Amino acid sequence: MPKAPAARKAPKATDQPQPQPSKKKTAAKAARKPAGQAGALSIQDYLQRILTTRVYDVAIESPLDEARSLSRRLGHHIYLKREDLQPVFSFKLRGAYNKMAKLSAAHLAKGVICASAGNHAQGVALGAKRLGCQATIVMPTTTPQVKIDAVRHFGGDNVQIVLHGDSYSDAAQHAKVLERKKGMTFVHPFDDPDVIAGQGTVAMEILRQHAGPIDAIFVAIGGGGLISGVAAYVKAVRPEIKVIGVQMSDSDAMVRSVKAGDRVTLSEVGLFSDGTAVKLVGEETLRLTRELVDEFVIVNTDAVCAAIKDIYQDTRSIVEPAGALGVAAIKQYAERHGGQGKTYIAVNCGANMNFDRLRFVAERAEVGEEREALLAVTIPEERGSFKRFCEVIGPRSVTEFNYRISDEREAHVFVGLSTREKGDSRRIAREFEAEGFRTVDLTHDELAKTHIRHMVGGRSALAQGERLYSFVFPEKPGALMGFLTSLPPGWNISLFHYRNQGADYGRILVGLQVPKGEAGEISAVLDRLGYVYVDETRNPVYRLFLR
Repeated sequence: MPKAPAARKAPKATDQPQPQPSKKKTAAKAARKPAGQAGALSIQDYLQRILTTRVYDVAIESPLDEARSLSRRLGHHIYLKREDLQPVFSFKLRGAYNKMAKLSAAHLAKGVICASAGNHAQGVALGAKRLGCQATIVMPTTTPQVKIDAVRHFGGDNVQIVLHGDSYSDAAQHAKVLERKKGMTFVHPFDDPDVIAGQGTVAMEILRQHAGPIDAIFVAIGGGGLISGVAAYVKAVRPEIKVIGVQMSDSDAMVRSVKAGDRVTLSEVGLFSDGTAVKLVGEETLRLTRELVDEFVIVNTDAVCAAIKDIYQDTRSIVEPAGALGVAAIKQYAERHGGQGKTYIAVNCGANMNFDRLRFVAERAEVGEEREALLAVTIPEERGSFKRFCEVIGPRSVTEFNYRISDEREAHVFVGLSTREKGDSRRIAREFEAEGFRTVDLTHDELAKTHIRHMVGGRSALAQGERLYSFVFPEKPGALMGFLTSLPPGWNISLFHYRNQGADYGRILVGLQVPKGEAGEISAVLDRLGYVYVDETRNPVYRLFLR
């Protein structure tokens, strides 16, 4: 077998200062006794464990698919390790089952226990059914019913679900109490050598499936089990390949722990990527990560949403946020390092996506890819100013338009515009400024993206005599601007809401203030526009919230 590489300096994290641990401290960390072991396991110990795992009783050898569209766009060879296709839609069953399969008959007879609200619970449940043992799975009381049902589906009569506490930490503490009380074996989600070895089979498959050059493998990090197993195998067999860890900007416990030289507990973690939302990494996973991982990349929510879209476009599959971290990091890494023709592999580690998140993902994906600019533009309430505003927009597609009359002198418009490349939002803002319109670029403003875009409106004392109409029109370039410019010049727009939802037909809501002498012409004018419309002036929702 190949020799283990020499001890290596701590990996670097993109955009963050790096620790420079002394050799003495590194040696001390390497010697720390991992859970359940007589001494620290070497890289060769892990290689042997990975080669003798039992994961294929329940797991498949997931495919390594080329992401052709993304490869063309980035100018590199991008491959996706499709762990989203596992029976439980996640890599987690590899480690969970390997741990359980290596237990003695006596331990299995007493049963196993774990704490989880997600993928690990499903892996333990499937393992219990396959091995014929009983599993107790402690889940927070806040766990969505869909996840509880999934655990029951995979485990059947072999699983008992216990709901306890409001958080994972509460559930984990209760699981430890039950473990001691009933003599069951705790199956840790990441900080266990057998779990780590099971996850390492992902790397074993990658190197078998792609014998050619590989420049880097990108792996999402939560507690660190997956990247520890992947790094142990890769560095034992092909140490020239970089192993790059990926964390969310709001759940970066591993990066902080590597910098500190010891485990750091986060007070809070972001929940968007719930599969990697871990406050405290494992002792053994930190030891392996410090020794074997080359770099880290930190990504944000918008970048992950854009990566989910990228994966969908190449595979027609929807991964969960944690499953898209690798692709998000590849895009960021490729942009920073440039070049052409490199081979990068992302581990799509899971696809347990809550359906109700898809709307959020779709909306934020365009911003994450910087294909949409969000701007707050102030224009004077005077004749001709709106036409000048439309002229600045020009041929660009309008993705969103929100406006409510609120001042006699100025109009504040929240507008979204399609862009072609990063940095376009700043250029567009300068164009509006050059035309005399005060403009604020909101493209990277979290409050604007999450809340304000949905709250532009409300009652207005200036909306006297307002009539409200909803319109449906075919989505095609110029359709919205054609509508805006076709209204009679004496008609004042007091409210406007439009959002491109990607459908064949667009929907807009318009408040109109029409001179009294022209009120009888409203129907004739709107009929000539050729769009389906409804008079919503008497709608009770309008009267409650807008009038």
